[in-house]
Amino acid sequence: MNNMKKIGLSALAGSLVAFSANAAELTVKGGVELTYTDTGGNTGNEVTGNSYGANSSVTMTGSGDVGFGTVSMTRTLNDTNSGWGSSFQTLDMGDMGILSFDSSAGGLVGVTANDDLMPTAYEEVSTGVSTKGITGLGSTNVIGYRNTFGMLSISAGYSQLGAQTAESASSGGASNGSATDIYVSANIMDGLTIGAGHSENTSSDVSTTSDDTQELVTNIVYSTGPVSVGYRYGESNKGGAGTASRIVEHMSVAFNVNDNFAVSYGVQDTEVEAISATASVTEEVSGVSAAYTMGAASIRVNHSKADNDNGVTGVDDETTEVSLVLSF
Repeated sequence: MNNMKKIGLSALAGSLVAFSANAAELTVKGGVELTYTDTGGNTGNEVTGNSYGANSSVTMTGSGDVGFGTVSMTRTLNDTNSGWGSSFQTLDMGDMGILSFDSSAGGLVGVTANDDLMPTAYEEVSTGVSTKGITGLGSTNVIGYRNTFGMLSISAGYSQLGAQTAESASSGGASNGSATDIYVSANIMDGLTIGAGHSENTSSDVSTTSDDTQELVTNIVYSTGPVSVGYRYGESNKGGAGTASRIVEHMSVAFNVNDNFAVSYGVQDTEVEAISATASVTEEVSGVSAAYTMGAASIRVNHSKADNDNGVTGVDDETTEVSLVLSF
């Protein structure tokens, strides 16, 4: 995307400690997306009104050298958010790695950043009809770290699960637990990458269960020439009483027809395990995507459908989305 505007910022002295800093430069970028959405199946969520939608976004980024690394910040506003759509900052320390603080919606580290790495031309196969089945620790007030050591890459995060304490305010209230998240990947050979991650959430209500919510995900992706294939396996073992655990298997293939046009196909099976008298059931999701890019404009199409949607026998869902993106 081309720069729309650049704004010079000067550092201000803090209220408690005075300091000086070099001026930083903010780069502002924007984009507009127009969509057409149609839904079906027997879930009762069919589009009966206006199928058309639009969303615009403005992203501000800036960085500066602080002596022992480079600090970067990103803030995004869009039509659907009353505040920041995403807000995060990083400290790149070179060989010592990258520290980050994800205030909201950054998805920077751990399983959250690597929950689904399957090749796709546009959307993930579950878009509009289901979920990926794996989430990680999330993107709210997450302290993160990532680095690369030869063929190995590590990405980890930690979050306290409670409302963020305002600056200079005292902390209070009961503890809400915490979440930890780690993902490790390796480039085994040219074109082949494998990775695995684990997350744990300790905020379960111990009056009803003694287990924490734990998630596991593995991604295997191989690319050669214009073709990429992938396999993903995940487990979500819920700590909440009466909540079914899930096993996810996902495969996809993507093909770059040329530099501008790509297509993909994927399938995802999610087994919702039995609870007491409720039998296990497998949700079956499939989807096809295509994308054509010309300069700053992209036309994208996705169609996904689900049988036994969200683990409910006999419930079907499907969605078709057409998207036009203009970046500037």
